[in-house]
Amino acid sequence: MVSQRWLVVCSAMCSAGLLWAAGLVGGLLAGVRLVPTPAAVGVAAVLTVPGLIAGVLGNRWYYRTTHPRRPWRLTSWVPPHVPRWTSMLAGILFSGFWLALVIAFAGLDGGVEPRDDPRQLDHEQQISLGVLGALAVGGTFLTAAVLTHHAAPEPTHTQSSGQPLA
Repeated sequence: MVSQRWLVVCSAMCSAGLLWAAGLVGGLLAGVRLVPTPAAVGVAAVLTVPGLIAGVLGNRWYYRTTHPRRPWRLTSWVPPHVPRWTSMLAGILFSGFWLALVIAFAGLDGGVEPRDDPRQLDHEQQISLGVLGALAVGGTFLTAAVLTHHAAPEPTHTQSSGQPLA
């Protein structure tokens, strides 16, 4: 089971990863590479991946879900105690990173020549940060959902029991 203290640390790390990726993607969209690619992507990965894993495991243990409560409704994937505005904000942030990813892919040159062009390298960094930023949004949302689970109302018979797996 994921401890409460570890979830707080992972949530903070994911939030920092989200801000890190958003700041660097914003710089790249403005035409400025603020940090070299290995450092930018490495820091984003170190901040994002542990929180994403903890969020997925925590949600799996607390809600025991493998499918939505109501098919074809995205909001049915959200734990019942999470306010709707937070899931909407997460969706907007996720869409922003997705849009940055699409813009970067559109700007790539499909040639096979060496990658010495700085704009090509900027696009590659933007793609990596777009993926990690979107994962950071998910990790932040999932860890926050587990952290706020204790304040949730008692589940109904159609929801999970809210008890962690043994």
